[in-house]
Amino acid sequence: MRIGSLELGEKPVFFAPLAGITHAPARLLARQAGCPMAWSEMVSAEGLVRRQASSLSDLKRLPGEDPVAVQIFGADPKVMAEAARIVEDSGASVLDINAGCSVRKVVRQGAGVALMREPERMRQVLSAVRRAVRIPITLKIRSGWESDGAQALAVGRIAEDCGVDAVILHPRTAAQGFTGKADWTLIARLKGALSIPVIGNGDIQSPEDARRMREETGCDALMVGRRAVGDPHFFRQVMQALEGRPIPQETPAERLARMRRYVELGIACHGEETAFRLLRTRLPWFTRNLTGAAALRRRLAACRSLAEMHSLLSLLGDVHSYIAWDPDAI
Repeated sequence: MRIGSLELGEKPVFFAPLAGITHAPARLLARQAGCPMAWSEMVSAEGLVRRQASSLSDLKRLPGEDPVAVQIFGADPKVMAEAARIVEDSGASVLDINAGCSVRKVVRQGAGVALMREPERMRQVLSAVRRAVRIPITLKIRSGWESDGAQALAVGRIAEDCGVDAVILHPRTAAQGFTGKADWTLIARLKGALSIPVIGNGDIQSPEDARRMREETGCDALMVGRRAVGDPHFFRQVMQALEGRPIPQETPAERLARMRRYVELGIACHGEETAFRLLRTRLPWFTRNLTGAAALRRRLAACRSLAEMHSLLSLLGDVHSYIAWDPDAI
């Protein structure tokens, strides 16, 4: 499967853009687990053009994580084009345009999924961005504002006309948010309507779900979001399932090693002070299915320093073994 000039394998499974989650350390862990490309958190086009530090910091990458797709959001064609140039100059491999976020503060700006009800503005944004950069462009959309999916099909055709290289569809409406069920039949309809690649996203909670989405929709690639948070090993499991091979289970010792690696990457990317603030809330994501996970999450959230966090992790064993401890003892 190719996105523009970028070759990404026969059965790619991508890490979806998630605000507050898909920073560089999380993306690199996903890449090391077999994910061929991860998407950045969505970045404000206005913030990039204004050279705001918080927006520019979202472009930061770690050695070894390329290729990376950077997602931007906005509604002004000129601003989006200028932001796209900044993203390209940063070395990103793919520029992604968010036309699916249904968060109120984004929609009020006319951005995110709001673009789906303004087809002419959508066309202007996509055309301006396409003229501005040479790297591949993807567009992430929802079903639209109605459940029949007509807006998704119309926007998909506009994207193809404007030179977008692939469309990512999360088949939930703007009103659904992340509730209800994703309508995979719309992914199949969009795939049948376009000649550019279609990437399916939504409700992949197991390797079997990934296999079913591929078979039922014919999509060119898959995108996984919330299920992979704190569990990058899920990408390896999905890839194995798509290839018809036994699904490898991650051992507790391997999970512990991943947690420690996440701490190291957090420090390398953000520095100790910022990393510690982030890790207190993000490291607990990695505790799923570990013995005493609830107690461990509470202790991680209560840590007051990186040294304390390292000490807590050391109680759990090393890279070769995991100690099944008494949650009340720590």
